[in-house]
Formats: sequence, structure tokens, C-alpha cells
Amino acid sequence: MVRLRLKRKGKKHNPFFRIIAIDSRRARDSAELKTLGFYEPKKGNFQLDMNLYQEFLSKGAQPTKNLLDLIKAQSRLSRL
Repeated sequence: MVRLRLKRKGKKHNPFFRIIAIDSRRARDSAELKTLGFYEPKKGNFQLDMNLYQEFLSKGAQPTKNLLDLIKAQSRLSRL
């Protein structure tokens, strides 16, 4: 099964996350199928290619709980 999840990058105390599509049996930092966006929590930057996101969802990919929470929080902030 394909999962949509966060892949941690960056240095200690300065995290940077890529939003990726990956086989669910692979480790967090394994090679991904596709990069959908990124998230920088310290700077508050968030970017997600919604077309790719919707495409993977239509093919049966499952987002992780952390990614869903992040997308919901960002959508609430964008409405303000």
C-alpha cells in the first residue's frame, strides 16, 4: 500500500520535512515514489501540490494521521 507521509530532513533542532508518497513497508528515510511538497515548522512554510495529492488519493494512497492533522491546520490558517 502507498502511504503519504513526512520524511524528516534538516539538522538537529532545525527540522525540515518533505511530504512524500512511499510504499508503507519502507523506512521513513527510504527512497520515495514522489515528492508532493514540503513543511518547515520553524519558518512556518508549507507547500503541497494538491493535484498530485488528489491523484494519489484517487489511486488508493493513505495519508498518515500526522499529515492529515498538518493539512487541516494549514487549511484553517489559510481561511483566516
